[in-house]
Amino acid sequence: MAYAALSSLMYTLEQLLKPNHSLVCRCCTQQHVESLYQNLSALQVFLDDTTTKDIETLKIIEKKIRNVVYKAEDRVDSTLRNIILADREDKRQKACRSFHEELLKVEEQVYFLNKEVMLIEFNKHGSKSAELARISSSLEKSTIEENTIVGMEDDFNTLLDRLTAQTKKLTVIPIFGMGGIGKTTLARKVYDDSYIRSRFDKHAWVTISQEFNQRQMLLELVSSITGSKQVTSDDQLMEIVYRGLKGRRFLIVIDDIWSTTTWDQMQRTFPNDDNRSRILLTTRLKYVADYVSCPDFPPHRKSFLSLNDSWNLFTEKLFKNDPCPPLLVEIGKHIVRQCQGLPLSIVVVAGLLVKMELTHDNWKKVEENLNSFFGTVSERCQSILSLSYNYLPQYLRACFLYIGGFPEDREINVSELIRLWIAEQFVKARNNKRLEVVAEEYLQELIDRSLILIDTLTANGRMKTFKIHDLLRQLCLGETHTENVVNGNVLVAIDDQRRVILLSILEEKQVYPPMHINGIARTFISMQYFQYPNIPGGICSIFSEFKLLKVLDVLTVLLDFSSVIPELVHLRYVAARIEEGLSLDKLRNLQTIILRRNKGINIIVGEQPVDIWRLSELRHLDISWPLCISNPLEAENPLFLNNLKNLFLYNSPFVVEIIGRTPNLKKLNIIDNSYHLDWPAILDSLILLEDLEMLLINLQSIDLNIFSGDILSCKIKKLSPNIKKLILYGTYIPWEVVNLLANLPNLEVMKGECAFSGTNWKVDEDIVFRKLKYLLIGEEADLERWEAGSDNFPMLEQLILYGLYKLEEIPESIGDIMTLKLIKIDDCSSSVENSAKRIQEEQENLGNYELQLQITGGDSEEY
Repeated sequence: MAYAALSSLMYTLEQLLKPNHSLVCRCCTQQHVESLYQNLSALQVFLDDTTTKDIETLKIIEKKIRNVVYKAEDRVDSTLRNIILADREDKRQKACRSFHEELLKVEEQVYFLNKEVMLIEFNKHGSKSAELARISSSLEKSTIEENTIVGMEDDFNTLLDRLTAQTKKLTVIPIFGMGGIGKTTLARKVYDDSYIRSRFDKHAWVTISQEFNQRQMLLELVSSITGSKQVTSDDQLMEIVYRGLKGRRFLIVIDDIWSTTTWDQMQRTFPNDDNRSRILLTTRLKYVADYVSCPDFPPHRKSFLSLNDSWNLFTEKLFKNDPCPPLLVEIGKHIVRQCQGLPLSIVVVAGLLVKMELTHDNWKKVEENLNSFFGTVSERCQSILSLSYNYLPQYLRACFLYIGGFPEDREINVSELIRLWIAEQFVKARNNKRLEVVAEEYLQELIDRSLILIDTLTANGRMKTFKIHDLLRQLCLGETHTENVVNGNVLVAIDDQRRVILLSILEEKQVYPPMHINGIARTFISMQYFQYPNIPGGICSIFSEFKLLKVLDVLTVLLDFSSVIPELVHLRYVAARIEEGLSLDKLRNLQTIILRRNKGINIIVGEQPVDIWRLSELRHLDISWPLCISNPLEAENPLFLNNLKNLFLYNSPFVVEIIGRTPNLKKLNIIDNSYHLDWPAILDSLILLEDLEMLLINLQSIDLNIFSGDILSCKIKKLSPNIKKLILYGTYIPWEVVNLLANLPNLEVMKGECAFSGTNWKVDEDIVFRKLKYLLIGEEADLERWEAGSDNFPMLEQLILYGLYKLEEIPESIGDIMTLKLIKIDDCSSSVENSAKRIQEEQENLGNYELQLQITGGDSEEY
């Protein structure tokens, strides 16, 4: 994580270089800070620009940079902490002198590191890494050989259709997916199929791998096309290939291509005679597949095997044509399930089991020691999978390795991970985009490189959670070189204990080993809830040693961290429980604040303010009741929190004042169960939030006249046109006012629970929710009639209705919406259920079998 180490220290220096920063004496330090920053920046540019075959040398350089920069950051952070916490002027002056001395030492060390790195010469031929690429490529082919396409029949048929399509022009058909998922096996099966071969005059197979060797590629093509080996210049070889293919219908397979540049160099070799020639191409990278594909034939994603197909592949490899002995089936399926549908893993597992006697006792031992067994499986697969990591750009490497610290099979929340990445300084500004947007682009790049898998989507189709395959997680941990597991996978410490992740509950008798109490940790994350009987008494004392933490996520630890947090002055991210209010004034780098209180603790609301009005870097703020954010009008010289994007307000008496100081919000949640809120004033303040994209209002106790048409009508039209998601609970807005929400031009998601009032929702012809994709209406006890047409919701994809006991029916023309994919009915009247069934039946009669209907609850059985 050399690149990330550089980013972290550079961020600290950036804060010191800001004009309004008064922590240290600028006249004494600015020149040295700027010099240090420039040298760090040069190292980062070096890593960014380095493209080499010599992976081993690059790893040595990265380790050296990381170690030097970490020690430099320790010195800078330690002395800055002393300055921040100094409670007397003489202490502060002493700490400033110490900082200046350390800064000079760090500047010198980084200067010489920079010179040393720039003088290092790479092995230009990269013999080791090139050899590794060839070995890995051949291993992938030999591991899943014999054209076994168990579970790939649909893939085969899809490719068959594309290869034999009537399109005359030369067509490229890309297959993409994770390493080891069977792309090459599938391509080989297609290539060797007698029917397909009979349709083409010439056939050739070339393997590229990471390092493109044009001469080797041309020699392979010449050998396949002419049947002879010719040694001549590259230009002459290219001419031989071109002439050998000219006027003939050909099928070329290009296996394991890694860059668009390689394709640009290759494609001029192939003539286009509009004679239905085809090129089948495999890659792990979606952007390469997109680049080479034709509009009529989008890239074909090779997916994981189902459990049934995984079992069939496993038994075919292990038992050939014989069935699996009945005594081994249950254990065998449990073992195969751990492969998570990856053919490479399944074949390796079968290869390991075939070497032992096939008895129940032997397989039972494997089942009881799966972690150890799959450690061996992981080692066998790493040479293939590591190519995907080695080919990552520097800015993505730390992001990918960080994911490996999460528990196995964990659904990882996208928003949470993005906040952590930003706090860790993994995300760099790009094209004036918000860091959150850039981080989403990073995630998409990892998906496109087949390194992570989308798990669930939000209502408007954006990625909500994702997963990582266990073998890739092991790759992450292996690349950090420092996996430390204590007492049965309690702790995972990555990157020389710079980041400590707690995976399971600590026990009373457990003691942290000395290596973890070393003060260098910058991240501490707990992934498991601690119930009171299980909490070791001295766990909070650990943080007296972790003085330089920048990320602290202990929300799962049911203890009071009120006294701990103010001492951790370098925090950028904090998620914890507290039992009393606190000032965060000294924690000027905070970007994410998530604070909760422990249940059962009596807290007086008025005495528990959390002061945040000096935190200019703040991006995400979520402080739950009965804690509250202090009134900015009562703070000393409060700042406008221009970087704050996400804000959660729980029973806050200062909604208007807080919104007035947070003008660039993207997401706002207002949750309240009192009568004190001045809603006309709040609505006026919401109009000022021009960038707002998501608004949630949850009112549990309300005067039903608050949201009358007179108050709302003139103000809804002035809300941010950028609002994409609107969630309302307990607002009881009249249906005629709801129609005004159609004026929000980008509204994609609207959810309402006890949110609307009236017996009749009539949507006139001129009311169009132009971009609405998701509509949820629930617990509207009075709603009896809904009059609307397909033109009112032209882009609707999902309609969710629940708790509508009086509603007579769903408008019949809703079924005519071309984009509609799902109608879900839960605990509604039988007439609503029947109308939904009629809509589906009518669509099926029209040939539309895409519309799904789900009916649950009420008197009906699950439909």
